[in-house]
Amino acid sequence: MKYPSRAAAAFLLAACVAAAGAHAQRLTLEDVLAYADQPHPDFDLARARHDGAVAEARLADSLNDFRVTLDASLRSGRNALYDDQFRPDHFARLNARRTLFDSGRQQAASQAAAHERDAQAAHLLDARAQRRLTLMTRFFDLLLAEMRDVAETERMAVAWVEWDKAKDRHDVGELAQWRLAELEARFQEALAQRNEVRRGLREKRLALAQAMNRDGMLLDELVDPALRDNDRKLPDWEVLLAAVRDHSPRLRAQRELLAGARQRINGARMAYRPSVEFEAEAAAWKRQATARDDLRAGIHFVWPLWQGGRADADVAREQARLHELQAGYERDLHAMELALREIWEEIQWLRGSARRDAELRERHRDLALERARAEYEMELKTDIGNSMAETQVARLNRRAVEYRLALAWARLEAMLGGDPAALAPSTTTHKEQQP
Repeated sequence: MKYPSRAAAAFLLAACVAAAGAHAQRLTLEDVLAYADQPHPDFDLARARHDGAVAEARLADSLNDFRVTLDASLRSGRNALYDDQFRPDHFARLNARRTLFDSGRQQAASQAAAHERDAQAAHLLDARAQRRLTLMTRFFDLLLAEMRDVAETERMAVAWVEWDKAKDRHDVGELAQWRLAELEARFQEALAQRNEVRRGLREKRLALAQAMNRDGMLLDELVDPALRDNDRKLPDWEVLLAAVRDHSPRLRAQRELLAGARQRINGARMAYRPSVEFEAEAAAWKRQATARDDLRAGIHFVWPLWQGGRADADVAREQARLHELQAGYERDLHAMELALREIWEEIQWLRGSARRDAELRERHRDLALERARAEYEMELKTDIGNSMAETQVARLNRRAVEYRLALAWARLEAMLGGDPAALAPSTTTHKEQQP
């Protein structure tokens, strides 16, 4: 059987890739991040909780509004005044009530609901930041998977060419059978590795499509971003720590919930305090009686003197919730400080030694590839295919450093709820350039 040359095989592979990508749309990182505000179960859940908190705040604000009711009935009744005969007793009443004074219960409930509404607004902001992080992570994962696919395809092509050449040498008796079997096994191993990478590539495409809430597998052509923001100035640790404590959406939400819990306790403690209500009513009666008023108005004074153990239990429940929220806030604060330290040091390490190491390795592989090409053109014994694969791996590693750095900045932005570069300039950023 006659096999095509390696150059022909590479040409066919490139042609297939070009034909497949000709009909694909180009998808940039900005296009992907635009989906952070689009409907998605994670974001929709946070939005629904925020909408519920807004509704609760409106409800709390309206607790002391006028309450107007219409009560009407078509009925009949009998008594001794009417010779025990059934007579119509229809009526219609329009009643209006409004609480004039409740010892501060409505105000406490309104303030508590407002704090909880602001907490859910902060959670919504954090949910959007987490959506951006997820989208960015999936985008970078897919880019790296595509680069791995190119490298593994190159390795597979090299292994196939070596096996193909070895078969010709074996046919003329220049190569032993065991050596041919070894090269075939190497090709099969490279093929299996390439197929495994492609399986992972399909999974990464599906994961990005699901993160974007798009049906089916993503087939768009990804555009490798420039990531110029990776070189932003990194503020000092103390500046970042203070900014996270003050501006972190997650911590701000916890503080709002704590403030709301304190107001809930205040409202529960007012259970035994008096209240005053205004009432006005207009009525129409089919059967007149001296005890019935067509119009009336009055002031109601209510003082709950005893309610059993309900009020004390309500206060205890709200206090327990406050203690739970306080413990959660302290836990999140400690976890965020630790995560901030890790991100701060990771950014410095990535922009320092990790980036330099990746750039040096890529430069070394570029030089090795140039030498391999020169030897190939002079028809010397060389392995240009392996050099191309190693060069692709070196580029993959360098881009992986940049992607990881971009994700570290994105996590830092999510913690702060804004751009860290807007804070005070750092005095430690120059240390990143030192070996």
